[in-house]
Amino acid sequence: MRAMLLVNPKATSTNQRTRDVLIGALSATMNIKVEETAYRGHATLLSRKAHASGYDVVAVLGGDGTINEAANGLLDAEDGKRGSDGSAADRPALLVIPGGSANVFARALGLPNSPVEAAGAVLEAIRDGRRRIVGLGQALWGDESRYFTFCSGLGYDAEVIRAVEGMRGTGRKATPTRYVNTALNHYLSTDKRHAAMTVAGPDVPAAGNIFMAVISNTSPWTYVGSRPVCPTPWASFETGLDLLGLQRLGLPSMLRLLPQIMGGRDTLPAGRHLVQLHDEREFTLTAERPVAFQLDGDYLGEVESVTFRSIPNALQVLV
Repeated sequence: MRAMLLVNPKATSTNQRTRDVLIGALSATMNIKVEETAYRGHATLLSRKAHASGYDVVAVLGGDGTINEAANGLLDAEDGKRGSDGSAADRPALLVIPGGSANVFARALGLPNSPVEAAGAVLEAIRDGRRRIVGLGQALWGDESRYFTFCSGLGYDAEVIRAVEGMRGTGRKATPTRYVNTALNHYLSTDKRHAAMTVAGPDVPAAGNIFMAVISNTSPWTYVGSRPVCPTPWASFETGLDLLGLQRLGLPSMLRLLPQIMGGRDTLPAGRHLVQLHDEREFTLTAERPVAFQLDGDYLGEVESVTFRSIPNALQVLV
């Protein structure tokens, strides 16, 4: 089995010694070519190259951002906005070993958060030939198109990610504590009076006055340390996309919502000022003014309209 292993040398939770051990373990099972990512978007180019070169597996040792790039390379997101015409079986399998701060995609697949323990689980999957087919989401805005593995967001959560990425640019790590502290500090300054967004779709009645929108391809949406956060608990890799829209960001509304989404809950949050969608194939969020936009935890700038589509059976994953 030929595999290209994409290694992010700046991944949050690994060091050179750990990476060497993991590479050695994988090399004992597969014929591996190791490529280190050097810049944003590099993993997309490398995984596209692996696909074109006939590799059986694209393995990723890194965080959610590197995994997202690898998935986009495998589906070749530059090839248009209709989604890939091929099937998961036509693409190399994706293998992930978590190396970031949150590792949402890997944990949603059931892998341990420890890279060493996850490598052990992946090696068992290789030995037993275990593969899983998962769906992805796709976001389309302007002339851009990009797939996502677990979530996207517009509004407040994307503003928090933007702030944390600014801190990372100064050399600080993106730890769970830093995300929580940034979210609390940013909450004081975010606009809680003038909602900008409306959601609508072919099968979705229009709903407006949305401050923040969470779009999910699976659950959990994220983690705070070891604790999952589940605003869309029915989302899964086997269904369409889910959405939770907040029509109020005031403190009383947030205090009612937060206990309902913390932990591994399987019931939908309740509230009069929530917009909720489940298992949708397509919908569009439009905004009266530019709003912050994130995809799989990567800040992508400000947008005024994004269409989200569900892409079923998109990838095979060794897990």
